[in-house]
Amino acid sequence: MRSTTSAETFPAHTPAVSQIFTTVLSHGPLTRLEAARRAGLSPAAVTKAVRPLLAAGYLAEDADGEARPTLGRPANLVRVDGGRALFIGVKITGDEVIAVLTDLCCRIRLARRLPVTDRAAKAVLTSVAGLTHELRVEAADFGAPVLGLGIAVSGDVDRAEGVVRYSPFLDWREVALAELVAMTTGLPVVVDNDVRALTVAEQWFGAGVGLSDFAVVTVGAGIGCGLVVHGRVVAGAHGVAGEIGHVAIDLAGPLCHCGNRGCVEAIAGDAAIVTRMREVTGRRVPDSAAAAALAHEGVAGAREVYARAGDAIGRGIATVANLFGPERVIISGEGLAAYDLFAEHILDSFTAAAFGSAAQCDVQTRPLAFEEWARGAAAAAIQSFITSSPTP
Repeated sequence: MRSTTSAETFPAHTPAVSQIFTTVLSHGPLTRLEAARRAGLSPAAVTKAVRPLLAAGYLAEDADGEARPTLGRPANLVRVDGGRALFIGVKITGDEVIAVLTDLCCRIRLARRLPVTDRAAKAVLTSVAGLTHELRVEAADFGAPVLGLGIAVSGDVDRAEGVVRYSPFLDWREVALAELVAMTTGLPVVVDNDVRALTVAEQWFGAGVGLSDFAVVTVGAGIGCGLVVHGRVVAGAHGVAGEIGHVAIDLAGPLCHCGNRGCVEAIAGDAAIVTRMREVTGRRVPDSAAAAALAHEGVAGAREVYARAGDAIGRGIATVANLFGPERVIISGEGLAAYDLFAEHILDSFTAAAFGSAAQCDVQTRPLAFEEWARGAAAAAIQSFITSSPTP
């Protein structure tokens, strides 16, 4: 559930205020007329919406000579004052806790990491609280308040309740993470699935800006997918949506940790690739980096492992394209370190399995460090702050 800690709230007196702010946040600086066109609002509605945002310091107006020329009175540019507020984003993996401090425009100001030596929720919570405290202390130098904390975790996450229902890589079940962290830190906390949080960041600040329909597919320890349909990130009725990693493409394939066989993740996830590489080469393969090294060295059978993984990923992406028809699919994740080994197979499989014009979907790759995943968590916190503040 959303934390009940007292904190500054966003002046969203009407839905138009949040709409205009997010428009300027993603596309700005903009003139009021440009903001009205992008948001589909009247100029009068924009002027009314901008007024409290300027008064509260969330928007600033550039009244200098750089304003864009127009007929008659010069049209000043309205922009988000990124330094007005700060947010913390935390990405939790099975090996590390990565935390970043961002400004209101989700630009990373500071980043910290701690190794995970004990995956128990209590131990990880201690690390999250420690990193949060450290970043809040250092945030004092930026002269702005920290107004929210976002946490990104892989697996089945109920954002509305702030509960991690199941995270396979942490072996967590029914962890009320938002409530626990809010009690520990005193900050408003939002907890979300890591891929969904990353999708928010791409929608507002990355390769999805301006697109109403796109998908983010992540390749690495798991195979994840975030969906944006008609401009909204899809969460699903029960907090689960876009799980292409658990689309079964080979009913006689390897057993997946979800209990089914032949899932995309059971073929193309890091652990699956390492296991298959050991079987094919007969060598000791400690991790995914070693698996990729064998393929690059041309060891017999090694490249076929990645060809199989690429085929599975491509078919998974085609399923997304066939069902939702996104304009773009962004492929990201730590697995892109070996992208050259399966890129061709992903695209070939996608093209073969995509139906009709779905094959015209723009498939892009976007390598991102784990700090960017933490930035996604901060984006989720910014989104919650902007869209969820109570109205008077």
